[in-house]
Amino acid sequence: MYLCGQQFSKPIIDKIQAAVHQEPSMSRRELSRQVCRWLDWRTVDGRLQDMSCRKALAKLNDHGILSLPSIETTYSFQKKKRPSPVFNVADIQCGLSDLDRVTVEPITSRYTKQSKTWFALMDRYHYLGGGPLCGAQIRYLIKSARYGVLGGLAFSSAAWALNARDRHIGWTEHARRANLNSVVCNSRFLIVPTVNVKNLASHALSLALSRLASDWQQRYHVRPVVVETFVNPTYFNGTCYKAANWNYIGDTAGRRDGVPKKVFLYYLCADWQETLCSAPPVRLGDRPAIEEPEHWAEKEFGTVRLYDNRLRQRLYTVARDFYNRPQANISEACGSRSKTIGAYRLFQNEKISMDVVLPPHTEATIERIKEHPIVLAPQDTTTLNYSTHPATAGLGPIRNTNDQFVGLILHDTLAFTEDGTPLGILDAQCWARDPQDRNKTLRRKKLPIEQKESMKWLRSYRKLSEIQKLCADTTLISIGDRESDIYELFLEACQADDGPKLLIRHNKSRHRKVEQQSLWDYMANIEVSGALEIHVPRSGSRKARDTHVDIHFAEVELDPPITRQSYPCVRVWAVYAHEQVAPQGTTPIEWMLLTTVQVENFNDATKCVEWYSGRWGIEVYHRTLKSGCRIKDRQLSTADRLEACLGVDMVVAWRIYHLTMLGRETPEVPCTVFFKDVEWKALSCYAQRTPIAPEKPPALGEAMLMVGALGGHLGRKNDGPPGTQVLWRGIQRLDTATEMYAILSNQDPPHPLKSGP
Repeated sequence: MYLCGQQFSKPIIDKIQAAVHQEPSMSRRELSRQVCRWLDWRTVDGRLQDMSCRKALAKLNDHGILSLPSIETTYSFQKKKRPSPVFNVADIQCGLSDLDRVTVEPITSRYTKQSKTWFALMDRYHYLGGGPLCGAQIRYLIKSARYGVLGGLAFSSAAWALNARDRHIGWTEHARRANLNSVVCNSRFLIVPTVNVKNLASHALSLALSRLASDWQQRYHVRPVVVETFVNPTYFNGTCYKAANWNYIGDTAGRRDGVPKKVFLYYLCADWQETLCSAPPVRLGDRPAIEEPEHWAEKEFGTVRLYDNRLRQRLYTVARDFYNRPQANISEACGSRSKTIGAYRLFQNEKISMDVVLPPHTEATIERIKEHPIVLAPQDTTTLNYSTHPATAGLGPIRNTNDQFVGLILHDTLAFTEDGTPLGILDAQCWARDPQDRNKTLRRKKLPIEQKESMKWLRSYRKLSEIQKLCADTTLISIGDRESDIYELFLEACQADDGPKLLIRHNKSRHRKVEQQSLWDYMANIEVSGALEIHVPRSGSRKARDTHVDIHFAEVELDPPITRQSYPCVRVWAVYAHEQVAPQGTTPIEWMLLTTVQVENFNDATKCVEWYSGRWGIEVYHRTLKSGCRIKDRQLSTADRLEACLGVDMVVAWRIYHLTMLGRETPEVPCTVFFKDVEWKALSCYAQRTPIAPEKPPALGEAMLMVGALGGHLGRKNDGPPGTQVLWRGIQRLDTATEMYAILSNQDPPHPLKSGP
């Protein structure tokens, strides 16, 4: 739960409750300071944020999540206010120059005579009174050398969220939270009504703003760059703010009193927007995972950077609904009108995007990666055809020859074990091509790689490098097909000492040279080190088969391309695998693999060939994503919303694929690792045609066979284990069977948020 900008996880809440039970006499102030130390919750200058923590603890207590002792003492704001002293200002009507020198003086303490004067003025003349003000604050008195006090100002912490301001600045949620303390609010401004001096208000504002940044920095160790204020149009027009060069940017929603206020901003420095929009990068693994997730969606999305709990819960609901009915459209998967509207609103929300949805799943994937010594990370590109959705805005061409095919391009990286079990999604890049760039292929060849679509390979490799730093005991192998044969990729992989290893298939059209001859001719002259039996999967009309390939390997030095002569040479290992005899009508297998993995013997070479053959898993995943989750049937109005929906579908497709492979690799584990009690009982009763469920849950492999039978798997001798397609259909039918079993057995059906492992 997020309160006051801080996450209160279940272990922290339990720790707080335990501290309360151990010391019932502990004051809330002392408790809040202790919690701040546990969370390392501090201000910029290192002080504990005990006031914010106290407010968060009070909210937890009000919601019944915590049980805190009752407050025995009252705070100052709960006490009855004493009447403020009467303070009168003489009638003044003159020019600004007749006031002599006008100054704006800060109030250093609440208990001084200046402070009492300020409160007396505000309580008597300002329609909002003297306070209380929110958060950090500075008060000023406006004085004249000739007449004395003329009015006052106050600056305090900025509004937590403000649509007009946030849009004007261009804030993301992360940047807003990182830089909100650089914005302050002019929460009070008063010129006493008896003072009628032209241009005094704008002059006083200018004097205050000229010293505000230094005064605020001296007191709070943060230098503000923007000042905001709100003008109630019922009383004022904001003329003095306009005269002082403030900028009107829009109105508030007016939810508090029904009156939208005018929002004005003043920029204290020229680079205000760059300062406010810059934020420390969001790094993977910088947020702790949820220790006891209630369901799989919370496990995969629990660390999502969404600070509105309603959005988080809606994301969980949509993910679970999509998983329960993977081949249904959005309305059918959601199952009710209210949930369907909620799903569409989720994807319409500007805070929801693929870049927000996928990182928490990647963080969960990293934890799974740490359990394996070697993890394969193939990356590949696929096209998503939305040509049947002409009303969707923001799509681009997906082929270079025909204008009628439009959609999105998806380039992703997945993590697999050496046995082929998918661990999760590590990176995803999704974009729509510019229709104007269709016929610029020749021109693009001379551009730097940063301006080419080929940059996708380097971006994915760099993302994998960040993950490698978090998995010191695991070796990551980045795998790519012939399209990834890019010299810049080799160069980056060779220069990274502790980065992931690289394994790609050489593209013969690159015409790479080794010792003044073709790489293919050079490797063909290398002595055969042995033969390897491999399985070639079915592809189109080509049947699956087992065959033998001869293996050659050698360390080679690759020369840079002609257009990149300034690049240094790179040393890699080449593994050449070719089929001597191929069945009639088929093309012999011929792989030239280039890798930064050290290959010193035949076993190392065969390991590289086996790793590359594991690249086929990402092709299966793409088929699962397209055919199983039916992502091409998602009907949303813009490409941005399609991408947000795609982020959820990608995790759902991974889970289906993961379930398929896990049932094959660990068939003996209990099926409760994936199914709730009511689900496996409904599955067993349906499969065995009996109303009485077994006492013990079946093994995962047995449960997979039952789910496959629901999806149409016949289970014949030569059929093999059920694949992803029949499991898609089986899971969809299992969801209906579970609801019926729960009704007939007087059990609660799975709750959309709290069911599932």
